[in-house]
Amino acid sequence: MASLVIRGFLLGFAIAASPGPIFFLCLRRSLVRGRLIGLVSGLGVATADGFYAALAAFGVGAVTTVLFGERRWLALAGGVVLVFLGLRTLIERPSTAKEAAATNGAGFAWAYLSTLGLTITNPSTIISFAALAAALGIGITSGLLPPTLLVLGVFAGSATWWLILATVAAALGSRVTPRVVRGISVVSGIAIAALGLIAVVSALI
Repeated sequence: MASLVIRGFLLGFAIAASPGPIFFLCLRRSLVRGRLIGLVSGLGVATADGFYAALAAFGVGAVTTVLFGERRWLALAGGVVLVFLGLRTLIERPSTAKEAAATNGAGFAWAYLSTLGLTITNPSTIISFAALAAALGIGITSGLLPPTLLVLGVFAGSATWWLILATVAAALGSRVTPRVVRGISVVSGIAIAALGLIAVVSALI
């Protein structure tokens, strides 16, 4: 049983650590707005990872197949949102990471739900766990406990990566000047918008 938790943890950590638009988004939020908002954003990603892991582990193949088949439209929706977030990042003019102290409940809810939605609509996440579904028969017995342990491992691994990223980025963010933070925001905004645009174009052709 312990091996399932470890395998899920390593899988969740590896998928979360893969570079992509969500990485840039959470990195920028942690740098500019602090560790807590970065961690909440990361937990949105971890929740989506756990959701897809559950579909795979519990053998909900029909739902996974439908999502995989609709990945073009999901990529289009996620790409549009990424372009919007990238442009929004370019327009915003934060001063320092201390702005995190002013974040209210709505800000935390947006941080969580935005990354949850973006990860749910990310085709690479769907493909990763669709591949997992094909390999889950190895070492998993019947019953409720084994797949539950695997899903918990995936969530824990993903959440651990985002905790590390948010902590390191927030520590760096507290030591840089507003001018440097602005430069990081510009680079992150361009990267997020560009990756979103690529997703949109790829979905349309």
